[in-house]
Amino acid sequence: MLGLIVLLQALTLAVSGPPTSSEYLPIRVAEAEGHFAREGLTVTIRTTRAESGAAEALAQGQVDLAATTLEAILRFGPRLATQAPRLVFGLTAAPPVALVVGAPHAATVRSIEDLSAMRVGVTTPGAPEHAWFGWLLARAGLTVAQVRVSSLGGRGLVSALDSGEIHAALVHEPVATQLLGDKRVKLLADFRTPRAVTEAFGASTVNAALFARADRRPKDRDLLALTRALQRAEERIRSSPARELAAKLSARVVGEPEDFAARLAAARALYLSDGFVSADQVQQTLAIIRAHTPLPQAVPIPRAEDMLLQIKVPPAR
Repeated sequence: MLGLIVLLQALTLAVSGPPTSSEYLPIRVAEAEGHFAREGLTVTIRTTRAESGAAEALAQGQVDLAATTLEAILRFGPRLATQAPRLVFGLTAAPPVALVVGAPHAATVRSIEDLSAMRVGVTTPGAPEHAWFGWLLARAGLTVAQVRVSSLGGRGLVSALDSGEIHAALVHEPVATQLLGDKRVKLLADFRTPRAVTEAFGASTVNAALFARADRRPKDRDLLALTRALQRAEERIRSSPARELAAKLSARVVGEPEDFAARLAAARALYLSDGFVSADQVQQTLAIIRAHTPLPQAVPIPRAEDMLLQIKVPPAR
């Protein structure tokens, strides 16, 4: 009987890579520190190379849950209406990047409107932050076509900012915080925390989250247990010393110890409160995604209200 109970409480979770990603760190911490186990869950984690891989694993029925972005789950996730994705737990409001201006051009580029015809660097083409950048430009009356975007990689981005080769860049954490602290760049727009996203866009959004399929949703009691474990992990991220967490995490998640300390510091204010996501947040994010690159007509898009998984809380005994 005990073996049967464990089987019923086992979950398989696809997590977008790379393993060092701060957006999915609460899952890594919950696994490493035993928060899942303390909630009576056996969670098997499968790391995929990118967000699309986690979404595809959920669509193919290979996992019970996928930790990926809302855009990836819509573009690469379940295709049938009966399999529609359901958002279980929100992680981040937006890709954790900052739009910064290099010191050589700080006097020239003072606002988003000044980016017209300017050179803007990104790390990789097609990254999730491109959609948020496009929406930011639209709010200023510009389009991406009016900006000269160059993909330069992480190190190339910093060098190009310092040399003045590019005017501005979308820089990931923790590098953004380091550059701002060294006064090598000036902040133009901030996507690094939920509060900053609301200030930049005038509305809240959701980027990374955990999703289930409507036709294969785990039991409510298991989802509640999962939520509690992730909330506890996020509290540990907010309050624990880097050395203490690094000692429990795998080397693949920690990466370079010095880098981990900086990533952890940047992640302390990164996550959505208690994993809560509203229908308005989903609706706003859908508008951003569609404005950037229209979704295929074959993709069934649930209503924002229907995309949020309703979990029944058992009555207190």
